[in-house]
Amino acid sequence: MQAIFVLVHSPSVGPSTWRPVAEALGRRGRRAVVPDLTAVTEGGPPHWPRVVEAVRAAVPEEGPLVLVGHSNAGLFLPVVKEGLGERVVACVFADAHLPPRDGLVRTAEEAFLPFLRDLAGDDGLLPRWTDWWSEDDVAPMLPDPEVRRRVVEEQPRLPLAYYTQLVPVPAGWDGVPCGFVWYGPPYDKVAEQAAARGWPVTRVTGAHLHQVVDPEGVADTLLRIVNSSLFPER
Repeated sequence: MQAIFVLVHSPSVGPSTWRPVAEALGRRGRRAVVPDLTAVTEGGPPHWPRVVEAVRAAVPEEGPLVLVGHSNAGLFLPVVKEGLGERVVACVFADAHLPPRDGLVRTAEEAFLPFLRDLAGDDGLLPRWTDWWSEDDVAPMLPDPEVRRRVVEEQPRLPLAYYTQLVPVPAGWDGVPCGFVWYGPPYDKVAEQAAARGWPVTRVTGAHLHQVVDPEGVADTLLRIVNSSLFPER
């Protein structure tokens, strides 16, 4: 049975950052689902259990699963994998943060927290993610006006507490094949870390939201890394 791709977006953005790739995979005869994580911070912390529940609610009841996390979603893949059990046969990190092998991980690095605290309003909410950056930063990531409108409109305003939460990392989560796809800086450093773990690393040159710019190419890369680098399709 072919594995189903579970494309997990960062809670900082929304599902439209993965839907074009899901559609491209569908055109290649592969099933893909995109959970919606835009409401995971509703109801207060801890937020990570809602990430797990949102993914579990989106996947079909049967069949092997390949988890693919982008950006901040990479930190949740271990706990999502634990929630889905033995159905998860591989994990792929696409321009994503890497969790440790076990223990706890903060959603944002300590050095990044002052930047976020300066952005937070009196209500403790941050601006939408694309509003954190200059137009020179955002334009290359979202060059198509309609795609940009869609991505920007669905972004939630996350609370600062989302980035200070500690997410559990179950020991043994990386016992399945894992791989890394990176688009460019600053994830070149993370790609080096993935390679040091012995994972296959594939470069797809682009900006941080490259999957909305070239969904066909990213879909082909995911298929290639799963079918060839992680395990051959049976």
